[in-house]
Amino acid sequence: MTRLPDWTPRLVRWLALAAPRPFVPGTHDCALFLAGAVEAMTGVDYAASYRGRYTTLRGGLRILRRDGFADHIALAAHHLPEISPAEARPGDGVVVETPDGPALGLHQGEAVWVLSPGRLALVPAARVIRAFGV
Repeated sequence: MTRLPDWTPRLVRWLALAAPRPFVPGTHDCALFLAGAVEAMTGVDYAASYRGRYTTLRGGLRILRRDGFADHIALAAHHLPEISPAEARPGDGVVVETPDGPALGLHQGEAVWVLSPGRLALVPAARVIRAFGV
């Protein structure tokens, strides 16, 4: 996937739309949050076939496993090249540990956007344990 020439304003617009939305499995969860950001930057929605197909995180995991993915992180890793967390730049996908387990997020320099069951939040980039180039 290649970022579009105007990826920055596209991503800003997408974040503005995503920020007020509540966490809803199958509609707006961390896996679909990152996939939506990737779509905004590249025009490619690698998670299109999963949107709206589950209503619980357990149901989403069941569908992913049927498709050969261990979890939501494996889905991202299948579509995006893994890079060193130290190489991550704004717009790249990341994995951070949360109290609820590993979550996919979006690198923004010194911080990372993460969608949790509570809301979209910024956490320190130092918490990144894996990264994926976009």
